[in-house]
This record gives sequence, C-alpha cells and structure tokens, in this order.
Amino acid sequence: MTSLLLQITTTAPLDTAAVAANAAANAAAPELSLIDLVLQGGWVMIPIFILFSISVFIILERYITIRKATSNPDSFMGGIRGLMVKGDLQGAKMLCAQNASPLARMIEKGIRRIGLPLKDIETSVENVGKIEIARLEKNISILGIIAGIAPMLGFVGTIIGVIKIFYAISTTGDFGIAQISGGLYTKMVTSAAGLIVGIIAHVGYHWLSIMVERLVFRMENSAIEFMDILQDN
Repeated sequence: MTSLLLQITTTAPLDTAAVAANAAANAAAPELSLIDLVLQGGWVMIPIFILFSISVFIILERYITIRKATSNPDSFMGGIRGLMVKGDLQGAKMLCAQNASPLARMIEKGIRRIGLPLKDIETSVENVGKIEIARLEKNISILGIIAGIAPMLGFVGTIIGVIKIFYAISTTGDFGIAQISGGLYTKMVTSAAGLIVGIIAHVGYHWLSIMVERLVFRMENSAIEFMDILQDN
C-alpha cells in the first residue's frame, strides 16, 4: 500500500509537468495569418497572383459578354417570321437592329442578302455566325493555358525552396526535423496557390465553353429556322 502511494505521488508531478510543458509549447506557437503565409511563399507568388488576376478578369468579362449575347427573347424569331411572311423586310431589319446580339446580327445579314440564291444566303449567315462565335470565345483559351501553367509554376517554387533548404543544411551541417519542416511548410504555399489558381482557371474555362456551346446551338437552330422561312416564301 505504501509503495502504491509513493508511485502515485511520484507520477502525479510528472504528469502535471508534461501537461504544463505541452500547454506552454502550444501557447508559444504563434498563429500564422493567411497574408503572412502568402508573403513567405517568395517571389513565385507574384506571377501566380498575376495569373489569378487575369483568370478572374477573363471569367467575369466573358461571363458578362456571353450573358448579354443570350439576351434575345424567345419571341425574336417569331417576330422575324411574322414580318417576313408579310413581306416587311424593313421591319425585320429594324427588329434585328433593336437587338444587339450575335443572333440578331446573323439574321440581319441573311435578310440583307435576300434576292441572292439560297445557298449564298446560307453561306453568308454561316460566315457571320462563325465570326460572332469567335468573338464570344475570345480569351477563353487563355484560361486553359493558365490552368496548365499555374500548378507547374507553384511546383517550381516549392522545388526551389527545397533546394535552398538542403543547400543550407549542407553548408551549415545543422540537420534536424526543425530545420527541414521550418522552411518546407512555407515553400509548399506556392504549390497550394498554383493548384488553386489552376482549378479556378480550369473551371472557368469549361464553364464559359459550355455557355458558348449553348448559344451556338441556339444560333444554329435560328439559322435553320430562318432558311426555312425563306424557302416557304
């Protein structure tokens, strides 16, 4: 019984000391803010931030442009059909002029070519459609390039940081987990930042491409409907 009491009394201060040491270590560990962490990523964070800014600008600018291009109401082609059946080509042109969209410009080109063979009208409409689609896809391909470059740039920053760490170890001879982890976690920031920017650019690229594909589908259907109107008349 006496030995048991001695064991309890000797282990209790040790346990208390261990808890106090852990608490002191946790209290001594400084909290690292996101801004400080980004700044410790080094000069590689500058081009990554530039790529991030370009990606956000292209995504927002193209989204607004494509949304405006899809602003044609569903009754637009119905109005064109009604005016052309009446023979009011001038009214049909005015209706197209009131709708500043790729679809309206494509149909207006076809109306202006009325009197030529249907094949020539169809070719003119298709050419205008291709030009309008190219305008909508402007700069979207840059997002695809950024999606590939940003992660690789982040990995380069991490590799450079690792090289510096091991170079410092080789010159000072001071090797330990603290020396490695202390510098490595900051260098991993570039990899994380590059991956985040790459994901944003990748998602933006496919999202905008889907929006353009939907608009192209509408334009193709409208072009077919327009040619049907001409053949009926």
